[in-house]
Amino acid sequence: MFDTEVFPMDSRSLVPTSAGFQLPVAQLRSVYETHEVERRLAKLPERDHETLRSTYTRMLERGPERFQVKPSGVPDMAALYEQLPNFTDALDDVRRHVALAQDSRDGLEVTPMLLLGPPGIGKTHFARKLAELLGTGMQLVPMSSMTAGWLLSGASSQWKGAKPGKVFEALVDGQYANPVIVVDEIDKASADAQYDPLGALYGLLEHDTAHHFVDEFAEVAIDASQVIWITTANDERSVPEPILNRMNVFEIEAPSAEQARRIARNLYLSIRAEHDWGRHLAAEPADDVLDVLASLAPREMRRALMTGFGNARLARREQMQVYDLPRGAAGQRPRMGFVQ
Repeated sequence: MFDTEVFPMDSRSLVPTSAGFQLPVAQLRSVYETHEVERRLAKLPERDHETLRSTYTRMLERGPERFQVKPSGVPDMAALYEQLPNFTDALDDVRRHVALAQDSRDGLEVTPMLLLGPPGIGKTHFARKLAELLGTGMQLVPMSSMTAGWLLSGASSQWKGAKPGKVFEALVDGQYANPVIVVDEIDKASADAQYDPLGALYGLLEHDTAHHFVDEFAEVAIDASQVIWITTANDERSVPEPILNRMNVFEIEAPSAEQARRIARNLYLSIRAEHDWGRHLAAEPADDVLDVLASLAPREMRRALMTGFGNARLARREQMQVYDLPRGAAGQRPRMGFVQ
């Protein structure tokens, strides 16, 4: 899928590159300056500020270098197009960015994207699949549950219970300089007169200013320029215009009836493959089972399958039947989408 290669980068690659031979390992990128952390640590009073002291100590112990994924070519994404048939435009955009980065010293840079569509259509699932494709891990920031603006940017260490924000955690505590960070339900962020919860995004979504992102807790500049940003929303009208202008917007439509059947089949196959007990069950679902699954609400599809698998095993049958699915499933009102 992806290989990582060593490219010259501040002369600090994991291994030296010899003529005509490159080991398939990731290059490193420094995401903060250790001397700045040391300076901040030295200025702390001897008493109090234990959480901040612990944060600085952890930063020094871990060091500033993180892996930066480097694609050696455009991966075969046929399986993703099959699993996510209503995300074709967004997947095409990812392929374009990967094509730009291949055979060059540049890191993978993906324009921030907004996935716009109704709840349950698979926006968060898409983000997880993209993170798996790139191999960088994923950090989820659920804006609907935000009660303060510091979820992204951290809270000042002067406040009781303060801690770093999600961007800091992803880059300092994570392994990668270019993780996928998902700002989920960005249209649900509730701003008040004192603090704009999306304020940090204005700089983070701009490649140049993201080089020197300062978390309000640690107050040390972090290089967040390589972060791959995916935001989701149900209603574009609730997203500030300056945020929209910084992103590629993709309107995600509900899958067609045939696409919903394909999604249900792929989910059946993936669940079966992920569990050892799957070998006791039929390799393919029955057509009438797919008809019922395709009509279920997205988040109910996986639960229905698990119930169906369990009932089939209780009956010592390989083939799942419609009546193995939860009672009333066949009568559900059709709501197309995908498991998130």
